[in-house]
Amino acid sequence: MASRFVPRVWNQTRGYASQAAVRPPIQIEGLAGKYAMAAYTSALTKGEKNLSKVESDLRYFHDILKSDSPDASKLRSFLTNPTVSSQTRTTTVSELLAKQKGGADELTSNLFEALSQNGRLGLTEKVIEGFLELTSAHRGEVIITITSAKPLDKSIASRLESTLKGSQFASTNGAKSVKFDYKVNSSLQGGITVDLGDRSVDLSVANRVNKLNALLRESI
Repeated sequence: MASRFVPRVWNQTRGYASQAAVRPPIQIEGLAGKYAMAAYTSALTKGEKNLSKVESDLRYFHDILKSDSPDASKLRSFLTNPTVSSQTRTTTVSELLAKQKGGADELTSNLFEALSQNGRLGLTEKVIEGFLELTSAHRGEVIITITSAKPLDKSIASRLESTLKGSQFASTNGAKSVKFDYKVNSSLQGGITVDLGDRSVDLSVANRVNKLNALLRESI
């Protein structure tokens, strides 16, 4: 349970907690969200420098997970393999994090240890993405997620970004900057979906097909 992680981290930062109440700038739903918010709150309670370091650690690990290398594929399978002991998985993750410059922050290590002990390493990617959402919100950034059936051509992506940056869709919550996150989902068949927080625009072929099918069913 994520609740086992929260007390552990807060025990280490109790001295800082009395100085200022730290609250996540946004709420991240689900179990992965609980881990992400606990890690964010604990890191920021210790200071901006710690938050930046934990973010750097998690971004480093996330980049490895998202790469197309055979090692990344093995790592993803390893994290979700229930036959591997939690100690082995914790050790492997720690060794991987230690390879980056400066090693990993203690809070980063504690997060992965908690995920491992609770059998939640399979949530790693979602936890990290939740944490990165929190740090972006903390800096006043707006992240627009664009999902397409296949990778977008650079010229198309550039025109799309220019259009969205100047649109009312991106003008929210006094954002200081807009960033774009691109994802690929072949089930869309074509077109794109654009997501910002709880707002979404579905311009996919799959959505148009579904609407057509619904219309045909209603007319029968």
